[in-house]
Parts: sequence; C-alpha cells; structure tokens
Amino acid sequence: MGLWCRLFKCTRITLAVAIFAGFWWGYTQSQTKTAAISHQTNNFDKKILYYRNPMGLPDTSPIPKKDPMGMDYLPVYEGEESQTDKSLIRISTEKIQKLGVRAEAASMRQLIRTVRAVATIQADEQKLHTQVTKFEGWIQRLYINTTGQAVKKGDMLMDVYSPELITAQQEYLIAEKGLQAVANSDTDTKAAMQRLAKSALQRLRNWDISEIELQHLQRGGVTKEYVTLRSLANGVVLEKPSIEGKRFAPGEVLFQIADLSRVWVLADVFEQDLGLIHPGQKATIRVDAYPEKIFTGKVAFIYPKVTPETRTAIVRIILHNPDGLLKPDMYANVEFASFHNDNKVLTIPDSAVLDTGARRMVLVDLGEGRYEPRTVKLGMHADGFTEVLGGIQAGEFVVVKANFLIDAESNMKAAISNFSHASHNFKTDELMPVSSSKPTTSTTTVHQADGIIKEIASSRSVIKLAHGPVPSLNWPSMTMDFSLKNPSLLSSLKPGQKVIFEFIEESPGAYVITHIYPAAGHNLGPLQEH
Repeated sequence: MGLWCRLFKCTRITLAVAIFAGFWWGYTQSQTKTAAISHQTNNFDKKILYYRNPMGLPDTSPIPKKDPMGMDYLPVYEGEESQTDKSLIRISTEKIQKLGVRAEAASMRQLIRTVRAVATIQADEQKLHTQVTKFEGWIQRLYINTTGQAVKKGDMLMDVYSPELITAQQEYLIAEKGLQAVANSDTDTKAAMQRLAKSALQRLRNWDISEIELQHLQRGGVTKEYVTLRSLANGVVLEKPSIEGKRFAPGEVLFQIADLSRVWVLADVFEQDLGLIHPGQKATIRVDAYPEKIFTGKVAFIYPKVTPETRTAIVRIILHNPDGLLKPDMYANVEFASFHNDNKVLTIPDSAVLDTGARRMVLVDLGEGRYEPRTVKLGMHADGFTEVLGGIQAGEFVVVKANFLIDAESNMKAAISNFSHASHNFKTDELMPVSSSKPTTSTTTVHQADGIIKEIASSRSVIKLAHGPVPSLNWPSMTMDFSLKNPSLLSSLKPGQKVIFEFIEESPGAYVITHIYPAAGHNLGPLQEH
C-alpha cells in the first residue's frame, strides 16, 4: 500500500511540472510573437534597406533569403544601420546609371604574365665559318665574287697560285715515281718510299686542299700551277675581302660564311622581368617584314651581364630558319609567357584598385547603391589582373568602372559636410575670447588593436602592421599599411616590434594611427600622444 501511494505522489509531481513547463513555453512564445509584432509595427512605416546575415557575418542581400543553416536573413530598416553601415557610400540608382558604374566579381584564375622585349636577329655563332689559308699565295680567279651569295660545302671559291703548293705537289709526284722505280726492291725500300709519298699527300691535306684536287693530282700525275680552293661549309657569304690578283698571307680571312638555317634572337629584357625568364621557356617572335607570320623559339641562355645604360640583360633565343626569311640585324618583338603559379589565385581587374599612396583600396558593391571602401593587400600584376592576398573574398563584387567618380563624389560630400560644420564652429568661436587651451576632443571613433610591425616606410610616414581582430570595425586579423599622424613616431619604432595602437578614420577608408604603445609595457604610457 505504501508503495502505491509513493508512486501516486511522484506521478502527481511529474504531471504538475509538465503542466508548468507547458504554460511557461506558451507564455514565452506569446511574448516573442508580441515583441516581433511590436517590432514590425514600429518599423511598418520605415523602409527596409537590406537583409543581413542572422549570424553576424559580413554578408547582406537586397532581397529576403536564407543562410546555409536555413535561418532567415534579418531586415535592416532605416535608422538601424550599424557604425560600419554608416561608413558605406550610397548612390542613387539614377546616378549609378549616369556614371556608368560597372562591377565584376573577384574570381580565381591562373595568372599568366606576358613579358615583352625588343630584339635583333643575329647569325648563330656556332654556324659561322671563316675561310682562311695556311700558306702564302695570290688569287688568280674568283668563282664566288659577291657578298650574300649562297654556297654549299665543296663549291669552288677561287683559284690560287702558291709556290709552296707547287713544291708540295712535286714532292708527291717524285715520291710516286720513286715508288714505281723500287717496285722490285726489298720491302724496307718500298715501305720508305710509300711513307714519303703519303707524307707529301698529307701535307696537302693539312693545307685544306680538297680531296677532289688531290684525286686529280693522283690520277693526272701533273703539277697544277693554279689550285682550286673549295668551301668548307654551307651558308651565305657575309664578308668577301678577296679580289682577283690580291696577295694573301697565312691566316688571312678570305671569306666569312654563315649558315642561316638556324639563327639567334637576342632580346633586351628589363632587369625587373628577369626573374620570369628561364632557359627552355617558349617565346613568340614577330618581325615587321612578315606581320602575318609568328615564329616560335626557346630560351637558350641568359647573359650574365646587365647593360648599365638601359638596365637590360640579353636573352638568347634559338630559332630555326629553314626558309631563310630571317636576316641578320633584323628587328623583332618578343613575348615571353610566364606563369605566376601553377595554382589559381584570387584576382580582380587592375581598374578596380584605387591607389591612395599609403594604401590600396577597392569599392565593394553591396547592392542597392551601397558601396564599401575596403583596404586590400595585392600581389602580382599580369595582363590586366591583380592578385589579391587579403581584404576581399572570392565572389564579392568590386567596382571596375567609374570607381574614381564614386570615390571623388564621396570625398566631396564629406568635404561639404566638414565645411558646413567648420563654418558653424567658426561663427561660435567668434563670440569667444582667444584662448591658448587645446581644442576640444573630436567625436571621431577611436579603434584599438595589437600587432607586429612588419615594415617601416620613413619617407611616406607609413608602417605595415600585422594586426589582430578589430571588433569595433568587425575586422579580422590581417596585414595592412597605416599612416602616422606624427612622423616623429617613427624614431621610436622598429620592424618586428610588438605594439598596441589606436587609430581613427580621417576620411572614408583612410586610417591614421594616433597613439602607439609597446606591447610589453602598455602601462608605461604611449610612445607619443597628440
């Protein structure tokens, strides 16, 4: 009996708790609905500016939508904008159309930078041949008598007279006759005569007398007064200092012959682009003589010297020229295609960047005529696009056309507002006596963050800081440039130093450091105050 009573009492208690919980849940739901209805009623006459992310992420939408978790975006009415929203630039739709504003999404792409250079065509030094003699003589007759004439290996160049050649021929013929005379002699005698004949013939070969001429000598058995010299290489005659009747000495140049079936393209590449050039890289060559033709070659060598006057280095490109279209000393235009990275990187068009000198900014299109100035960190430039290292994300739209006009208009509005405020203060001050006291503190919002100094540009009074999150601006951790209100602060700073700093926004997107503290001794006071 006692057990049943205890069970009955527990059941009553459980039932009471359930009834109370249900009542409380219904009460809270009704209160929530009442608050929501009241909020909607209060904002019934207000205009919805946009819809914001329910989790506080920096994402807005001009129309109602849901986030990836299925939560509805919350409406933002007039007068409910955050401090960040108030810093946005707003332009009417009509004015956007008049200005011709156009935006593009930041996207991932593989950057291909094209390096362009001017060049000249030169003969391949490995295919140059100089025709010289190793004996003294006179030119009796020229068969190749014009510069630019094409020759082949073995073609007759000239007939020459040389006492040394006549003597060498006679020695060989005497040795040959002696060899016949001792045909019936002992073996040693015949071997000696054979060595003498062979030595005389080899002497003529050492003087570059062609095998054709030697065969004529062996078959004819008669000394030739004039010996024919033949070409030792294929090509065209670049230089011809030889004339009939001229006396020549051993080693004197008689013909300069170049094989132009392969040529060198010597390109002058600026030193800042040399890091993008490497041996084996393909190059595209165009010449004015054949505008419809495109020649393709490969980089063979980068010369180890930079010309001081032009700050360029010579890059040698090997180019096949089977048709002989390319001539020495022709001018050419060369393009080297260089891949910045094998992987795709986040990029925006070059026209989207507003360079203020101290920092680089873009205008992010948030829709409904709202534009957010945002500082970005940029990397490499290539063919009209810029790599983005920080500041925006893929898919965000940035203004690429008329962004200077938007920036100019926003600055003009700010200037007019400041001018009106300054005029009002001036009239008030006219009623006050002149005082040496400090001016009243501005109502400008002061933001604080900590960071590490990366670089110091003393000439521009700018430092680069890798700072942590800035809650007052909803900024994540990133690296960016800051101007200093007082350049004398730079004397107390050095790269790698950990600091805590305060900064203000002097104009839209222009942030200036007003106070800076060493992180290890924050309680010691600021390095400098203003």
